[in-house]
Amino acid sequence: MIKIKRQLNFNTDFEVRKAKDSDERYLEGYFIRYNEETELYDDIYEEVTREAVENSIKDRDIKCLFNHDTAIVLGRTGNNTLELKSDEKGLYGKVLINQNDTQARDILARIDRGDINACSFGFSINDEEVVNRDDGSTKFILKDIDLYEVSPVTFPAYPTTSISARQKQINKLRKEDLSNWKKRMKEALNAKSINVK
Repeated sequence: MIKIKRQLNFNTDFEVRKAKDSDERYLEGYFIRYNEETELYDDIYEEVTREAVENSIKDRDIKCLFNHDTAIVLGRTGNNTLELKSDEKGLYGKVLINQNDTQARDILARIDRGDINACSFGFSINDEEVVNRDDGSTKFILKDIDLYEVSPVTFPAYPTTSISARQKQINKLRKEDLSNWKKRMKEALNAKSINVK
């Protein structure tokens, strides 16, 4: 299996909250939705299972970045400025915003106003199920991933390299399917010719 590092994106409803007894501000929302089909591009779909994420968040220092930029860290699980909880809907995150970081405050203001309403997460795939559907489309069901980061993002889009890597994997799977189909047909024809004699 090809080990692909990439991002999956979707729109979300982030909430910006202020703590009751302090000036602390939080960004909260679902960074991952479980079992919801996402179209990567034409006829290629993907969804994430709860198990894939829950296994990945145990004992891992996951970062909350902005636009997947490692220079803009909004929080992390390692120092408890990012809390991640899995429920039946998805992976819910709560980020404590650093009030001394003007960049973080600016990002929070853009989210609060609704200028930024999408999120994404960076991961690599350990295990997945590939479903070739009757309509010619392909669906990937992520069963086990390594989650590295979650991000509010301006443009929820796949990087070209990820699409390219995924396309190569799809082409390989389709060739294998065609090859297996040819082999089965050849065996079936050979069996018929033996039975006719």
